[in-house]
Amino acid sequence: MQPFYSEEDILPRLVFLPGWHWKSNQLERHYEFQSFGEAFAFLTRVALLAEQKNHHPDWKQSYCKIQITLTTHSKGGVTDKDLEMATLIEGYASGQNS
Repeated sequence: MQPFYSEEDILPRLVFLPGWHWKSNQLERHYEFQSFGEAFAFLTRVALLAEQKNHHPDWKQSYCKIQITLTTHSKGGVTDKDLEMATLIEGYASGQNS
């Protein structure tokens, strides 16, 4: 079994992660918040989660816009760790994990 999911494997799973997309063997999601402070608070919560899970996303922030990319670098692609992290991040974005 391969150490990571193929695009064919991952696309059906993305039905449960609206807004997340497959891009270059990674999961990617864009968020837009009402203010810089809201965006920064979101990133802070995600950073604390990443430390807890020992799984760190790549991200870019420009004022109230954020792009998050997930991949398991040590495995060379998207794994269950990335799917779990995307699910938890979605919880923060929707306010369910506040």
